[in-house]
Amino acid sequence: MSTKIFFGSHPLGKITDGPLQRMLDRFDLGELLSSEKTANGVLGQTMFVSSSTREYVLKGNPIFQGQFVEEKFFAENLRKRTKVPVPVPYMVDESDDIFGWPYALMPRLSGHHLTTGDIQAPDQIKMAELLAEALVELHKWKVDQYGEFNPETHTVRPFKGSYQSWLYNTIQYWLEDAKKYSEITSKDVGWAEEILDCSRETFEHLHSPAFVMGDFKPENILFQSGRKGWEVSGVFDFTNSYFGDPVADLPKMTAFYLDNGEEELARTFLSVYIRNAGINKDEFVKRFKVHMLHRRMLDWGCAKAIDQVTWDHDLSFSDWAERFTDSAANLLN
Repeated sequence: MSTKIFFGSHPLGKITDGPLQRMLDRFDLGELLSSEKTANGVLGQTMFVSSSTREYVLKGNPIFQGQFVEEKFFAENLRKRTKVPVPVPYMVDESDDIFGWPYALMPRLSGHHLTTGDIQAPDQIKMAELLAEALVELHKWKVDQYGEFNPETHTVRPFKGSYQSWLYNTIQYWLEDAKKYSEITSKDVGWAEEILDCSRETFEHLHSPAFVMGDFKPENILFQSGRKGWEVSGVFDFTNSYFGDPVADLPKMTAFYLDNGEEELARTFLSVYIRNAGINKDEFVKRFKVHMLHRRMLDWGCAKAIDQVTWDHDLSFSDWAERFTDSAANLLN
């Protein structure tokens, strides 16, 4: 459901032991031991559930019909097609007789988030490399059609028109939408249009649709340290996944590093990805610039709409976003 943007939360509400045990009984997963809400679930959809068999994550109160069927499709295919650890089996119950809404239940993956604890500089560099390698692995899942998974038909629904026209129309839609909540000047519009024009030919000649996670960020990735050192121990949350240009997965993580003043980590992340994915640097920079524009447009509009701006209010959109859209070109010089 990559074309939809979700605001607010979908909290599970108060859940007692009785319904949780009935859920475990439905899947024959043992006796309930404990449960607690997760700290990193942005939409409030998740909680940890511990039983006599193992620890699980409950995800409920879907934000759109078929959300968990869609996530199950992506999780199970990634398990078959890649080496990236994902939460499977992904068990889905579409009925609402237990909680009042459909839900999914999956194994709780081990590890810690990138933002948890005091991580030393050498380890941070290693993690940036691992993130890039994990993305390259995820993007090995190639398909024949740009589009989104349709949970009703279990097929890929093609984007209207070409991928390039869909992407550009989407960016222009959110640019126009941002005018409802903030000042978007003619300079901002001209600046954005120039970025799109300069990369148009690159996207017109792009014919390699691949899996795009759509939400590759620290909250959805786990690390753990073992005998061979650090490794990615879990990637999850495929609510925003689709099939498109895989470079679209790099802006969120890059922006995270830049926002935290960690340019060297951003450089490592981008350079390792380019090297391992075998992408021409100049082509990558053009594609990245458009996807970062898309990402920053969404972040700007959201922050302005809910009054959670964390940057200088006097900055125009183009002045604020340019550091990010130019980041790949600057970091990879």
